[in-house]
Amino acid sequence: MPKDQNLADVPICLDGRMLTKRATGVASYARTMLASLQSTGAGVSILGDGGDALRRSPLTKLLAAMRPGYRRLALSADGYHARDIFREAHVHFGLYRQLTSLRAPGPPGVMHWTYPVPLRIEGWRNVYTVHDVIPLDADLASPVNPDRLRAVLARLAASADRLVAVSEAARAEIVATLGCDAAFVTNCSQAVDVATVAPPEALPAPLRRDGYYLYAGAFEKRKNLERLIEAHRSSSVEHPLVLVGPDGQGETYGAYREAGGRATLIRLPFQRRPVLLRMIADARALLFPSLAEGFGLPVVEAMALGTPVLTSLGGALEEVAGSAALLVDPYDVGSIARAIACLDAQDALRHRYSQLGKVRAHHFDQPAYAARLLRLYQDVWTNGQR
Repeated sequence: MPKDQNLADVPICLDGRMLTKRATGVASYARTMLASLQSTGAGVSILGDGGDALRRSPLTKLLAAMRPGYRRLALSADGYHARDIFREAHVHFGLYRQLTSLRAPGPPGVMHWTYPVPLRIEGWRNVYTVHDVIPLDADLASPVNPDRLRAVLARLAASADRLVAVSEAARAEIVATLGCDAAFVTNCSQAVDVATVAPPEALPAPLRRDGYYLYAGAFEKRKNLERLIEAHRSSSVEHPLVLVGPDGQGETYGAYREAGGRATLIRLPFQRRPVLLRMIADARALLFPSLAEGFGLPVVEAMALGTPVLTSLGGALEEVAGSAALLVDPYDVGSIARAIACLDAQDALRHRYSQLGKVRAHHFDQPAYAARLLRLYQDVWTNGQR
């Protein structure tokens, strides 16, 4: 492979696993990555598994995963594909603790896996995004199996051409956890896309513009919801706290919690992305004092939409927000409560963080993000395989 080959002549492929997921953070990451690269005119293929219509029975999948060797990819106008390959690879890894090898027709290229999946394409440069290593922290219970994730990451660290992080904080934790060379993990950050905001009339009842505070995300221990709820109630603000997102770890909250006859907490289920963006845009402020994040996409989405943000000191959240958000100690309920009360009482403060957030969000524009990705691919291609 000629090391000086121009990247324009090199196939670039993304896995389609996350592109079919509903609007989780990692799904948004994959979709925005694809859109950012396509906006540059770069030719990007997708590696798919045929979708739900081609899912195989558990027994068929198990038998397929047990066979040695490799899987061949087919190539069509839609990209590369192999039936049920993502699920089969996870079964194969569970059996053998080995990555599933793929062989692709045509010339080799750069394969960017948008999540740590136990797959690799032989002869290609294989790049994997590791969003964070939070599930490996025993103090932050996670729905992700930590032993399995650790085993996958160990295999990827041994065979990948590069790992990609979404923040400097996450990059440092990945390097420390895996014990790999710092140069092996590249921080490309990520981009934000808030172009699909639903119209104002799509705001779910009983919400009204500028009439509620919002938390948007999963319901996990690391999201710090118990402290957030306690802080909101003790702040004595009139506007309710709205929690929206899929349940996690069995943590659910009633639709309303009454305090003095006033609804102080509203629990809404998962919303379609355009509606979720409308909820963020119309909130009085986004409240996101999470204990640990790899990036913190809702923070950047809120800033891009002009919504003031309250988030956590330290780690990726402070890095991403910079000075454009009201920062609090996420372990200090009193600190969170006082910050909520200040935001509620001071229109000028909310306006200030709204304006600062819009400026900060430009750091996460798609063109700049695509440029970072293409520099990474060129570097990985030029410097060869490990």
